[in-house]
Amino acid sequence: MRYEPLDPKLYIENRARLTALLPPKSIAIVNANDVFPANADASYSLRANSDLFYLTGIEQEETLLILFPDADDEKMREILLLREPNEQNALWEGHKFSKDEAKKHTGIAEIKWRQEFDGLFRRLALEAENLYINTNEHKRAPSDVETRDDRFIREIQRRYPLHNYRRLAPLLHKLRLVKSPREIAVIQRACDLTAKAFKHVLRFTKPGRTETDIEAEFAHEFIRGRGRFAYEPIIAAGKNACCLHYSENSAPLKNGQLMLLDVGAAYANYNSDMTRTIPVNGRFTRRQRKLYNAVLRVLRDSTDRLVPGVKYKDWQKAAEAQMSDELLAIGLLKPSDIRNQTADKPAVKKYFMHGLGHPIGLDVHDVGDLIQPMQAGWVFTVEPGVYIPDENLGIRLENTVLIGENGNTNLMANIPIEADEIEAAMAR
Repeated sequence: MRYEPLDPKLYIENRARLTALLPPKSIAIVNANDVFPANADASYSLRANSDLFYLTGIEQEETLLILFPDADDEKMREILLLREPNEQNALWEGHKFSKDEAKKHTGIAEIKWRQEFDGLFRRLALEAENLYINTNEHKRAPSDVETRDDRFIREIQRRYPLHNYRRLAPLLHKLRLVKSPREIAVIQRACDLTAKAFKHVLRFTKPGRTETDIEAEFAHEFIRGRGRFAYEPIIAAGKNACCLHYSENSAPLKNGQLMLLDVGAAYANYNSDMTRTIPVNGRFTRRQRKLYNAVLRVLRDSTDRLVPGVKYKDWQKAAEAQMSDELLAIGLLKPSDIRNQTADKPAVKKYFMHGLGHPIGLDVHDVGDLIQPMQAGWVFTVEPGVYIPDENLGIRLENTVLIGENGNTNLMANIPIEADEIEAAMAR
C-alpha cells in the first residue's frame, strides 16, 4: 500500500463499537466493492469500500467480513474471508494478503478463503435470527449500477428466506459520524498534506500558467506525500468558478482574475476538503477583497455556530441570513430584493445557492443522519461562497473542522486564508 499502515487497534475498536449495537443472535456482513470494468479489457482501480475499511483496513477485491458476536464457537465471532493468493494473480495483479498478514493488519484471528463462504455461512446462519446486510444508503447516492451488495442480498435471501433481514447502514452511519482520536489524527495528516501543496501552489501561480498546471502541482505534492486527491479537484479561474462542480481544469490564468481552488488530499482513505480563492497575479482588487472578506466573515461565524445540539437546517439558515446582510452592505442585494423574497426563494440564493457544509471522513461527503442535532466528534466542512457570473468571479472558502464540546478545532488552521496572508505568500 502507498501509505503507512494504520494501527489495527482502530479497526478492533470500530468492530467492538458495531457489535455492541447488534441485538442478540445477529450476524452483520460487509462486502468489498466490485472492480468496475472500463473499456476493452481494462478495469478501474479498486476503490475501497468505506465500511469494510472502517472495520478491517482491507482494500482488496472479493473480501467479506462476518461479525456474529453470539456464535457458539468463539472462533466464529469475527471472520474475514479473502481471495486466495496464487501464482497467477501474483504475476498479473500483484500481492494479495496471506492469512498471517491479514491477522496482523486487522486484528482478526479467524481468516478464511472466499471459496469457503457457502458452507461456513450456513453453519452460522442456522444459529442466527437476524441478518444485517449492508448497502449504500447515502441520500444522494446514484443507484443505477448493480453492486456486489445488490447481488449478495438477492442470493442470500434466496437461500435463507425466513431470517429477519435488517439494514446495517444506519448503525454504521451512526458510528462513522463520530470520529475517534485515531481517525482524527489521520484526517489531520490529510489536511497537513493539503496545506503543504497549497502553499507550494501559492508560490507557483502566476498569469500565463493554466488550470491544468495548477492541478499537476497539487498531484505532485499529494503523491509525493503518499496520498492522493480526495475527490476530482476544481481549479476554476474567472467565470469558471461560477460552475459549482467545474472539472475541466484547462483554461489559461489571466491577469486580474481570481482562481477558486477546491482541492483536498486523502491519506489512508481518510479525506480532507479545502477551498481557497486566490488572485492570479498575487493581488486582490478592492472589489475582490471586499467580497472575499464578506465570505470570510460568514466562514468564521458559521464555524463558531457549528456546535453540539444545533441542527443542520438551522445552521444553514443562520449563514444565509448573515450572507444576505453582507451582500446588502456591498450592494449586490437591494432592500427591494429582501422585501420581495419568499421563504422558498430567499434573495441570497441568487449568489449563495449551495449547502454550507457536510460531514467528512472515509467519504468526502461522509455518511450520517443530518436530521439529528450535531455532536462533538463530528468532522465537518464549512464552505460559504458567493458567485457573480456577470463579474466573472466566484469566491468560496472552506475549512475542515472538528466539532468539540468546548469549542471547535480548525484542522486547517495552518493553511493561509486571510487576504493579506494570501498576498504575502504569493509575493514570496
